[in-house]
Amino acid sequence: MGAGGGAERPTLPGRLATAGRRAMQAGPSREQEAKNYLEKHRIMELLNYLTSSLLFFRPEKPREYLISILERLRIAKITGVGFPFFMDNSNIVSMFEMLDTSNKGSISFVQYKEALKTLGLLTADEVLKDDGHAITLDKFRHEVNKRTEEIWTAF
Repeated sequence: MGAGGGAERPTLPGRLATAGRRAMQAGPSREQEAKNYLEKHRIMELLNYLTSSLLFFRPEKPREYLISILERLRIAKITGVGFPFFMDNSNIVSMFEMLDTSNKGSISFVQYKEALKTLGLLTADEVLKDDGHAITLDKFRHEVNKRTEEIWTAF
């Protein structure tokens, strides 16, 4: 008991520890809820794509660049116009040519997979099947455009 005859109040560290224990007990379900939310709305794919786009284009004013991308996406959604492609054909060709150092007209499956990861178009836990064929520019372009559209249409 305290000096005034009442029960002593727990100290701040004690109250924080109690709150922390309660949060940890509720943690897994809240953590799963958060994960489900991010997956449902494809937030991680969006953030990966925006980050990759920043690193690829390296704009002078990155915040304004990101805002402009999101604004174009919002306008596309409102107007029903197709989503904005941020990797145009020349960017896709340039990336493919950087990977195809021997000018064979194709890249390996490993290069293809890494390029998709770099662009933020392939999640770390996503599994791609190697069909044994080399990846041509047409296949690379098609896959980049398809995956980009999937990300943007989720919003």
